[in-house]
Amino acid sequence: MQNLPRAGRWTIYIAIAIVFAIACGFLSYWQFTRNESRAEQLALVEQNYDAAPVALAELIPAGSDLLAEDEWRPVELVGQYLSDDELLVRNRPHGGTAAFEVLVPFETNDGRVILIDRGWVAPGEDQPDPDVVPATPTGEVTVVARLRPSEALPSSGRSAPEGQVPTINVPLVAATIAADAGAMMDRSVYGLMSSEDPAMATTPAALDKPSEDPGPHLSYAIQWILFAVMGFVFIGYVIRTERQYRREDEEDEADSSGDTSKSATPRPSRRRDRDSDDEDALIDAIGYRP
Repeated sequence: MQNLPRAGRWTIYIAIAIVFAIACGFLSYWQFTRNESRAEQLALVEQNYDAAPVALAELIPAGSDLLAEDEWRPVELVGQYLSDDELLVRNRPHGGTAAFEVLVPFETNDGRVILIDRGWVAPGEDQPDPDVVPATPTGEVTVVARLRPSEALPSSGRSAPEGQVPTINVPLVAATIAADAGAMMDRSVYGLMSSEDPAMATTPAALDKPSEDPGPHLSYAIQWILFAVMGFVFIGYVIRTERQYRREDEEDEADSSGDTSKSATPRPSRRRDRDSDDEDALIDAIGYRP
């Protein structure tokens, strides 16, 4: 690139800065989009998480799916747990470990079946599976649960041992449990248990409220904008330095031509003088002298 004319080199420099700025612009836009999506999630949790419980049919009529704006809304369910169809969902991050969440189908008095996540249990002391899973109440139970959409199947295709599932994908759970309960189960939604009455003396550990941390997306978006600006600043510095060196070379050549009759000894170039000064400054900075 040194053999190219100045205009050609500078055009390449500017083109590189423009391409870099465009890439930074796309990355910044992506982070702004993620920040906006995260803000919408936080607003939805703030609006719905502590709302008064309503009947399930009020939010999800039979045969309907959960609407996005109703996520985290509490509903009150009256019926009974189908304890024989209890499952564990594995590899859930709780308590600083890969814990298990306890899934139990719940049949309401009007014949609907909703999957309930009762909370989480830790792995066993001497085995990966839990030592004990707290029992569910028997008979008629009133459950308050917050609604969540069904999770996606694992992209890796991972499976789980018998009695467990790799994720809370409701159609997968419905296909795993008894045929009659699975056939009646609502496929688009499950509930995170908030309370149950009568309450058991021992229950799975309660699930935490979603984090209110907005994440680093906004700061990342601003950083990408700054990187784009810095790219132009750097290219400008390179062009300015190159022009300054060229002017010094031209001045050295002019001075050498004018002094030929006065001295046979060529004058040192200003660039070499400045390079020597820079080298001396660097040596002084690191505290080394030969």
